[in-house]
Amino acid sequence: MTIGCASRTVASLTALSCSALCVAGALALAPSPALASPGSGLPRAAASQPPYLQRAGTQVRTRSDAPELPDISALSWLVADSQTGEVLAAHDAHRKLPPASTLKTLFALTVLPALPSGIQHTVKEEELEGIGDGSSLVGVAPGHTYRVSDLWRGVFLNSGNDAVHVLAAMNGGWQRTADRMQAKARSLGALDTHVKSPDGYDSPGQVSSAYDLAVFGRAGLRNAEFARYCSTAQASFPGDGYPYEIQNTNRLLTGADGVERYPGLIGVKNGYTTNAGNTLVAAAHRGGRTLLVTVMNPQTGGGTTVYEEARSLLDWGFAAAGHVKPVGSLVDTRPDPAAGASPVQARAGSANGDGSGWPEAAGVLGAAALGAGGVALALRLKGVRITRD
Repeated sequence: MTIGCASRTVASLTALSCSALCVAGALALAPSPALASPGSGLPRAAASQPPYLQRAGTQVRTRSDAPELPDISALSWLVADSQTGEVLAAHDAHRKLPPASTLKTLFALTVLPALPSGIQHTVKEEELEGIGDGSSLVGVAPGHTYRVSDLWRGVFLNSGNDAVHVLAAMNGGWQRTADRMQAKARSLGALDTHVKSPDGYDSPGQVSSAYDLAVFGRAGLRNAEFARYCSTAQASFPGDGYPYEIQNTNRLLTGADGVERYPGLIGVKNGYTTNAGNTLVAAAHRGGRTLLVTVMNPQTGGGTTVYEEARSLLDWGFAAAGHVKPVGSLVDTRPDPAAGASPVQARAGSANGDGSGWPEAAGVLGAAALGAGGVALALRLKGVRITRD
């Protein structure tokens, strides 16, 4: 572009164009007056609400003919459609709580692809070191040879921390496995989870949420090996000279210890520690639909309450089909950073029209456009001839 004019005109135009750009930029980037929301008495920004799943308390959007939600004492819970990812209802979905052995769902998602089920491994004594006091065990013994599939049945059925320790050792070690689990959680969009102990044993700073655990459960059901192990009620485990029977500790699957089996239950994983209380991720299939529930730390009753509250939520979810609107969704799988991709950290509701980052970008572009327009207008008013090369 060539601008033909006298030097005095150039100087005055330079000042004018700078002024135009400054004024335009200030107008574009300055905070705009908040518009009042009708009848609220507050600016619209102050009156706006975060996405449902980010809010405290119970979140449900029912129609007039919807069944009433059951009374649930758990500190946090969630009901979702496993196939669509739609969350039908939730209570404090992102509250960070200790997960106990439900964290083994993330352990399995992380390690299953790395260790083919047919591999045989002879256990070393050092691989069983560091198991927490009071841990649930399946009976893994040093010097014995196990197939990887045996160890996974020990993880899913008996919640055996000894089996977890051996599999973690085969996967590169305890800390490396924890780090890979953390990366896997982030790749799935599960941002509430902080992994310290891969077996779910209570450890300072180790937390997850009902939302994240549902994400892990949903991802697990898409993995054929995970789905097979988590739905197994009974199996044989290699012993000293002869195998012995082990039974899944998920009572909603087996119908044991005073808990009636839930019809159509697929499984997933239960857990308990003193700090976490009882926790459960459960999935069931009925009438062409698969529902997933998470229940974390019921505050009433005994050890069976977590199963009965999960039962109530599953019953409600199946009955509520077509009678509720979703309050959010479980995030889709993100690229796994362990595979060299950068994780996309996103939550359900982050794309609900909040326009994060767009106003600032629009302001800058608007300022540039307005400034350029101001310069062009000033040049024309001065009678300056503009020619394009």
